[in-house]
Amino acid sequence: MMRFILPLLVLFVAGCAKEPAAYMIAGSEIAITVERIKPNFWSSGWELDLIVRQHPNCQRRHHLKPAKSDKVRVDVYTPERGVFILRQGKRWYVTDLRTCGFDAFKEPPPEPGELVGAFMEKGGVFKFVQSKDRAASDNGGAEAE
Repeated sequence: MMRFILPLLVLFVAGCAKEPAAYMIAGSEIAITVERIKPNFWSSGWELDLIVRQHPNCQRRHHLKPAKSDKVRVDVYTPERGVFILRQGKRWYVTDLRTCGFDAFKEPPPEPGELVGAFMEKGGVFKFVQSKDRAASDNGGAEAE
């Protein structure tokens, strides 16, 4: 009996995936992470969680709307220090690092701020990709990847 159950368990677990990508603002102490989760091998698209960390003050996990396709992209903007606006397709969210608060916009914000980068798959890996303008300014004007 066990030799039939074990292959079934392996099949169910094999299709599961949990892939975090982090935007490190001040090392791991202050960061925004998007985690894409595929709970079952038969699942289409991804469940998405946003983890906001401002150690030692707060750390919170918030659920974003699931992505229906395999292409996940969450753009990150900053209108002011410690506040980040995220765009996932037509959906817009805001998070504040001072409180680890989170809310969804009913309408797109008129001025989301400077584009910081995007959580996306690049080279087969889900990661945070810094915007070219931001990377160039962080490198003293050097060319971004």
